[in-house]
Amino acid sequence: MQDIIKTVNFLKNRGITSPQIGIVLGTGLGQMVREIEIEQTIPYSDIPNFPLSTVEMHNGNLIYGNIGDKKVLAMQGRFHFYEGYNMQQIVFPIRVMRLLGIQFLLLSNIAGGINLDLKKGDLVMIGDHINLQPTNPLTGVNNEKLGSRFPDMSKAYSPYINEKLKNVAQQNKIQLKQGIYVSVTGPSLETPAEYRFLKIIGADMVGMSTVPEVIAANHMRLPCAAVSVITDECNPDNLQPIDVAEIIEIAGKADKKLSALYSETIKQL
Repeated sequence: MQDIIKTVNFLKNRGITSPQIGIVLGTGLGQMVREIEIEQTIPYSDIPNFPLSTVEMHNGNLIYGNIGDKKVLAMQGRFHFYEGYNMQQIVFPIRVMRLLGIQFLLLSNIAGGINLDLKKGDLVMIGDHINLQPTNPLTGVNNEKLGSRFPDMSKAYSPYINEKLKNVAQQNKIQLKQGIYVSVTGPSLETPAEYRFLKIIGADMVGMSTVPEVIAANHMRLPCAAVSVITDECNPDNLQPIDVAEIIEIAGKADKKLSALYSETIKQL
């Protein structure tokens, strides 16, 4: 808690005093920054107690500014368990943003489509998740200043924000599907047998992030929502070798739609 408060005070002294909405931008999903009237860009390396993003496509900046009349605080790059960080480090920025005052949290990620109705480039609003990561950000002694020992997860993704997302998508003719996201450790991709298993347990898409942040948000009673960009189709009967360059290209094209969806939704929150 002392580390969180130290980081919060540092950011307040840098002029980040009244953020309303937090944003977490996933791999290859950075165009949202263009929608922000930027007041401050602070590298993670300058922020006390912040981890450093080691993923090549993550810029590693905290960006503060305006979208419409809303003050936003955006993470340009997130942290993953496969990078070697523990769960406390992964969710540390979410806790900092909450203590700075954000009222809503929007997250994004890229994911593999397990449900074969999902195609490359699709935007999929997460309706629920399955956590297959090996530990939980709430493991250990609970800090009551952050939240209760056993937070409810029956509505982990805010029905209020999700309804806004669906309405904005419809108004702007953006196709927005809905599905169940399963979070795994990574960084290796799944085998055909693992994709079959994930489908059997109810997953529509698979990724390596988001769920720890959503758990931490619910712990702090912070309404959140998340959208996945499908970058590869995971058909175990016709599984193709992964092409990272193609994934980033697909994410970049879909990012335009996601940025429009999120910026308009933020204006309505």
